[in-house]
Amino acid sequence: MTIRTVAIQFNVKQGDVDANLAYVREALSRVAAQGANLVVLPEMWSSGFAYRDLNQLALLTAGIVEELLPLSRELKLVIVGSMPEPNGDKVFNTVYVADNGTLAGVYRKIHLFSLLGEDRAFSGGDSWLLADTSIGRIGVIICYDLRFPELSRRLAVEGAQVICVPAQWPKPRQDHWRTLLRARAIENQLFVVACNACGMIGKLDFFGMSMIIGPKGELLAEAGESEGEIIAPLDMQEMDDWRGQIPCFNDRRPDIY
Repeated sequence: MTIRTVAIQFNVKQGDVDANLAYVREALSRVAAQGANLVVLPEMWSSGFAYRDLNQLALLTAGIVEELLPLSRELKLVIVGSMPEPNGDKVFNTVYVADNGTLAGVYRKIHLFSLLGEDRAFSGGDSWLLADTSIGRIGVIICYDLRFPELSRRLAVEGAQVICVPAQWPKPRQDHWRTLLRARAIENQLFVVACNACGMIGKLDFFGMSMIIGPKGELLAEAGESEGEIIAPLDMQEMDDWRGQIPCFNDRRPDIY
């Protein structure tokens, strides 16, 4: 099976849900016309990290999900991206996986980036997600989760074929972004589809560089620093063949480590 995967990279307008939703609606229609099956959006794509209004913005998320589900059915897409989800006086940073009209899974970001105060505004999730979708088994991590290889390995061991990474990863850590994404693909012998934000968002400058990476670590597509989409086919048979050539999963020794 081969699926066409897209990362929609754009400048998330902080606190402006209407503008962000309008951009995504148009982009989804555009990539669906190009035959896309799987679409990944940036982290907190609907609102950005608008901390002052975050709780109010989170109340809008349920309505956005209600719109995305029929849109995913109409466009025949699996859509992955994170938004704020209400949780008492805090919120979760939550990925919703919309699969051709159904909600295939929900993942709440486990690792919160304390350096920028995420732990003060957000609650951390306590479970991983492997979504069984119409196009295969999709694992999800969010931005800072990328620095914790145990999570991606757990998804791979459980059968993930693709790991999706919505992110808002700012300058000047471009080298970390590119290296860690390739490492997660290589060590787990699977596809990684990472979508970063771009441009100035608040006081932070985001470099984009969304990437689609193959199970050998090969770069299938990479964006620059401006808005736009990247698209690449993911050949699942090639992934299975590669795993057969270098059987890392058979040679693991989890009884020791």
